[in-house]
Amino acid sequence: MNKLIISAFLLLFSAGLSAQDKRLAGIDTFVTRVLKEWKAVGVSVTIVEKNKVLMSRGYGYRDLEKKLPVTDETLFAIGSCTKAFTSSLLGLLSQDGKLDFDKPVYNYLPDLRFYNEALSEHITVKDMMSHRTGLPRHDLAWYGAPAQRDSLVYRIRYFENSAPLRSVWQYNNFMFLAQGYLAEKISGKKWEDLLAERIFTPLGMTYSSPYIAAMEKSSNASTGYRVIKDSLITKMKYISIDAMGPAGSINSNGRDMAKWVISWINGGKYNGKEVLPAAYVTQAISSQMVVAPGLPSKEVSDVFMANYGFAWFLASYRGHYRVEHGGNIDGFSASTSFYPSDSIGIIVLVNQNSSTLPAIIRNTITDKLLGLPYRDWSGLQMAQYKKNVAAAKQKRSADSTNRKLGTRPSHALAEYAGVYKNPGYGTIVISKNGDSLTANYNRLNLTLKHYHYEIFNAIPIEEGMDTNEDDALKIVFGMNKKGDIETLKIALESSVKDIEFVKQMDTIRLSKAELEKYTGDYDLNGAVVRIYIKGENTLMAVVPGQPEYELAGIAKDEFGIKVASGYSIKFDVNEKNITTSLSFIQPNGIFKAIKK
Repeated sequence: MNKLIISAFLLLFSAGLSAQDKRLAGIDTFVTRVLKEWKAVGVSVTIVEKNKVLMSRGYGYRDLEKKLPVTDETLFAIGSCTKAFTSSLLGLLSQDGKLDFDKPVYNYLPDLRFYNEALSEHITVKDMMSHRTGLPRHDLAWYGAPAQRDSLVYRIRYFENSAPLRSVWQYNNFMFLAQGYLAEKISGKKWEDLLAERIFTPLGMTYSSPYIAAMEKSSNASTGYRVIKDSLITKMKYISIDAMGPAGSINSNGRDMAKWVISWINGGKYNGKEVLPAAYVTQAISSQMVVAPGLPSKEVSDVFMANYGFAWFLASYRGHYRVEHGGNIDGFSASTSFYPSDSIGIIVLVNQNSSTLPAIIRNTITDKLLGLPYRDWSGLQMAQYKKNVAAAKQKRSADSTNRKLGTRPSHALAEYAGVYKNPGYGTIVISKNGDSLTANYNRLNLTLKHYHYEIFNAIPIEEGMDTNEDDALKIVFGMNKKGDIETLKIALESSVKDIEFVKQMDTIRLSKAELEKYTGDYDLNGAVVRIYIKGENTLMAVVPGQPEYELAGIAKDEFGIKVASGYSIKFDVNEKNITTSLSFIQPNGIFKAIKK
């Protein structure tokens, strides 16, 4: 009997709430069932109506191993549900008269530049808020990158756009980073401090924080999980995205998120006090850009329209206007939604990676609250999931037919190793380990397996084990005119051309004293080449009629020309350690100059 009571307590754990609304009869059984069906560990479900909380409850576990239950105080990472907070800060600054959404952003951030001048001069604050800048995601340029907020903003100028400005809707986390950065520049305060001052404190969101450290220190934070191969549930480490914070770093719980959604349902007011400007709330939940055709499907004919406001997705849900945004970050998925005309809101927080559960639970609860006919949202999602798996399998099968069997790399594996850089995407390090190659890019560790010719499969290494080769990206190595490996290209953003990384010279550091023997004038068929030392220990070459060249040591008595890949200078040094001549080694020949 005692065991039965304890089990019921864990299943229906709630904090200081009134009896459950009759419209929600059976909700506990339903949530428990879908947790099991989708192999999820825990979920927080919060429902609000007008000015009150109908339900705020935890199901399952925040820590599976320790069997610690989820409560409405349990912290979850809310991922991109953060975006509405960031855009709201701009709404507040606009009300203060410090910002005009329709002005080009360069008026406020002259150091924010885009891929071309047309974009730099015309992208407005509103364009960034509604994902219509023409830039695709470029997410792997920030995910796990060891960069500060200003450095990430600087990278934006190197990201190729895949569409003209305002022509299509394309989700872009960098544009919300830029909004947070804009708020900082206008207010003179950190985004995190502004968030606390203008939103968290007025709403009494005392549990919420934009720092991952708050999750790590909390005694009631959820662990993130993922499902591998449809069965194995494993823990995921917390990921710090503090630098990218305005796009998705907030962690919160059901109690706090209820206050946030209540303020939106009530036109920006909480407990009768304005927290968000009413005019901004109206703009934010009005269509600013078409996301997709959003046509009714055969299976779901009464859910249609796919538009976007300011950090909110807008849809017609079974005859009701829905405002919603999801969130996904390592180990966590979330959905924040409300129905303005019906004055209800639903927050679902799940400690499962890339989970469909928030949508399933949200839709089912909506149907109950609005008295709509029952629909098996879990079954529909499962059917779609199986279709997606089959389509991915078919695509992999088609890809495998393109492989040219019997080919080999043209170079020894050690010659592919090195440091490769791209100004927007950072650094990839290729290493030779035994008889294979590995790659490290930000938080991604990859093993490279030869595919054909100069192309290698880059397979993620997770939990100390290789994942399926079918999940591989392809790295294409390129050569210079001398035949040396010089570049690698990889499709890190599918909607633009492959991102190119340039191999950096393996340089040898020499002291000023060691460089002295190379300095002097050299006769090159009547022209004088001058070698001198700039600063403490930088060797320079001056060729008549050409710019000065910086040299970098690459081998004994040999220096690469930094701005000219495949070009180097080799000095001839006699047994007395005296330099007698130099040779320009170029793709079109070797040219010798005698020291005067």
